[in-house]
Amino acid sequence: MTDDPEVRPPVIPIDDEALLAQCRVETFRSGGPGGQHQNVTESGVRLVHLPTGIRAVAREERSQHRNRERALERLREKLEARARKAKPR
Repeated sequence: MTDDPEVRPPVIPIDDEALLAQCRVETFRSGGPGGQHQNVTESGVRLVHLPTGIRAVAREERSQHRNRERALERLREKLEARARKAKPR
């Protein structure tokens, strides 16, 4: 990351709805262990943050809503880690 004042990391919205508005939401069949339920429902969620291209995936839960919440948490963590300034050695 450069120290150029013109290059700033994107502002991370506090509200989940505002962050979700900046993302492309993809749902998919999560597969793996879990039996019949996972094979017929699209409960896996992939979020792609459009300004940065960072992706977050959640497919652990049987509910798409819980997976969306988990993916939002992971995306927020990744965005915060990217915005954090590296300490000089």
